[in-house]
Amino acid sequence: MTVDEATTRALLLDLEPVVETNLNRHIGLAKEWFPHEYVPWSDGTNFDGPLGGTAWEPEQSKLSEVARTSLIVNLLTEDNLPSYHHAIASMFGRDRAWGDWVHRWTAEEGRHGIAIRDYLLTTRAVDPIELERLRMSHMSVGFENEHDQSILHSIAYVSFQELATRVSHRNTGKFSGDPVCDAMLARIATDENLHMVFYRNLLEASLKLSPNLAMRAITDVVSSFQMPGHTIENFSRKSVQIAMAGIYDLRIHHDEVLMPVLRKLRVLETDGLTDDGAKARDELGEFLENLDKQATRFTERRDANRARQAARQQS
Repeated sequence: MTVDEATTRALLLDLEPVVETNLNRHIGLAKEWFPHEYVPWSDGTNFDGPLGGTAWEPEQSKLSEVARTSLIVNLLTEDNLPSYHHAIASMFGRDRAWGDWVHRWTAEEGRHGIAIRDYLLTTRAVDPIELERLRMSHMSVGFENEHDQSILHSIAYVSFQELATRVSHRNTGKFSGDPVCDAMLARIATDENLHMVFYRNLLEASLKLSPNLAMRAITDVVSSFQMPGHTIENFSRKSVQIAMAGIYDLRIHHDEVLMPVLRKLRVLETDGLTDDGAKARDELGEFLENLDKQATRFTERRDANRARQAARQQS
């Protein structure tokens, strides 16, 4: 379902007071922090090249292959910030409270890529040449908002996406086994959580303003959700590695991303739905039930595979 331009303008105006209130709330809660404080600079040495340093070798990294993969995916996702800024600025506009939020969000998100890249290079956790080539490849593709049918679709998407990103960062930090990495990603995850709350509050207001359209937007987004970094080279293979490690998988997506937002907003209990809104709610319930079953099958297969591997190692 697409929403006409007049409806979009009306929703932007109706939601502007909510944006202003939540922007002020966000600024009051957000804590100033500095990426350089989370990087162990004393561990750094020059790389080969014009400065005549030492070439990178895999054994220089303290991180496992899966931890490196997850960190690279997280960083490349953050790297596409210019495209994300363009997408939300085009949808929400650059005027008044909406514009103030767009620029504030972009400025805060910019710290994430800075911190992660500096950490990875300083600790020699990844191949710097491969990393830069991946960045160039990923950013050359850009980012296309697949949920630009309406402002409501965009708000619904970022409500879930910000939480998904928070969970991915937090779990990657824990999995890394490096206290420095864990602290850095926990700090970044705090930003992502505040961003999620901002958008979730907008989604809550949207459900009250236009329940049928908002319900359709939520259902469309949830049933076709993709992480913003899905265009990263070999993303499918990387995401399987990450899922098998338990950093981010279907069970986590269902239990820790989708359901917390849906329960908090009591989405499946939304009143005043008619026609397509009621149909969308039924579709959402059915999708979640099927996703739960898929998540259970995945974790059962993974657990069985781990048990077989453990048995082989003991024999």
